[in-house]
Amino acid sequence: MAPENKTTFHPAFAYNNISNYITVKLGLDNDQYPLWVALFTDHTKPNRVLHHIVKPKSGLPKPPATDVEKELWKTLDATVLQWIYSTVTTDLLETIVETDTTSMATWHHLADIFQDNKK
Repeated sequence: MAPENKTTFHPAFAYNNISNYITVKLGLDNDQYPLWVALFTDHTKPNRVLHHIVKPKSGLPKPPATDVEKELWKTLDATVLQWIYSTVTTDLLETIVETDTTSMATWHHLADIFQDNKK
């Protein structure tokens, strides 16, 4: 009996233009942050990637165990990071873009920018 090849298509990979779903462009000069967060998190839930931007209440998710799982996690994280980058203005993008970052770090960086402005 041949080994079973378990290849599954993750739903997050189905979106090549996230701006069709998150129609608000977040910028430094607008007050769209709460709306953008709501749209963004609502989009991540059915695509099973919310844990890439928000830590679960039950603690950190179980780390990927296999090389295949680690590669999937990295690819999904890069996908979510691209979603973030493509739904912000160029001025804001220049403020948040970093080399070798994660989507969660960028998400928290944005929260710091917009929540510090309210204080």
